[in-house]
Amino acid sequence: MNKSEIRAKALELGFDAVGFASAHTDPAWRDALDRFVADGRHGTMGWMAERMDQRASPQALWPEVRSVIVLGTNYAPAGGAGLAPADRATISVYARGRDYHDTIKKRLKALGRWLAERYHQPLKVFVDTAPVMEKPLAARSGIGWQGRHTNIVSRRFGSWLFLAEIYTPLDLEPDPPEPDHCGSCRACETACPTGALEGGRIEPRRCISYLTIEHQGDIAPELAALMGNRVYGCDDCMAACPWNKFAPPTREADFSPRIELTMPRLADLAQLDDASFREVFSGSPVKRIGVIRMARNVRIALDNQASVGGLGLRDAPGGDDRQDH
Repeated sequence: MNKSEIRAKALELGFDAVGFASAHTDPAWRDALDRFVADGRHGTMGWMAERMDQRASPQALWPEVRSVIVLGTNYAPAGGAGLAPADRATISVYARGRDYHDTIKKRLKALGRWLAERYHQPLKVFVDTAPVMEKPLAARSGIGWQGRHTNIVSRRFGSWLFLAEIYTPLDLEPDPPEPDHCGSCRACETACPTGALEGGRIEPRRCISYLTIEHQGDIAPELAALMGNRVYGCDDCMAACPWNKFAPPTREADFSPRIELTMPRLADLAQLDDASFREVFSGSPVKRIGVIRMARNVRIALDNQASVGGLGLRDAPGGDDRQDH
């Protein structure tokens, strides 16, 4: 099979990175997943405890799969990922533009159709919508290595990569894995406002991305005080990663920040009802958390604003001085 032809087509369709991995099962993945769930580190993400056999093994999800084509799309911001002033909301970089699922799925399906017509084989495509171990597969494919913040890091794109996968029965020669280039760097661990990172592992229940997006119910006061004005996600570990200094800004127009999602006023967000929430965040990944969770996050941000100097607000009201890193 002509890997270079597949790679060229993927790049032509707008993907920025392409890697090829074997679909073989690695028992270490299942062991790690079992420990993760047994320790309760998945918090309220009950779906992580479901379909664990399929999550840990590509061939358990689809027995015909022999190879995995891993695709990366760069979403690096042009102006950094700093915090908003204290009276405004900080929304994670990936959620400031169009929902990446929609954008990537279109080109993923286009690549899938081309592969099916070219090689006359069935296939399955995924973009963060199925029990797929995306990061280990990406590391296996050579797109990058799994950094200390647990995200994939590419020498070219840093850690600003959306991932997608194609499962195929084609026997494609795997690409060599990328060695770990984190070395002795601990920048991401130091930058984490809640201390969720240590030794290349994450404690999701302390992670602001988990707390603002996935966590159901109230947030412990000691963690809420560290959230600052982050109402959807957190980019601190990514912004601190030295490899992101080399990442070119995304060329995808869909990922350009929408004005209304770039540092919106907390007071305005506090006024949203369900209908206005849906209108403001239409076409954005933010819509998935719903108005109730957003209201909770905004209340926390307003409480933190009231005690400016609240932990996690760093240089408020001027924002985060690491935005160029």
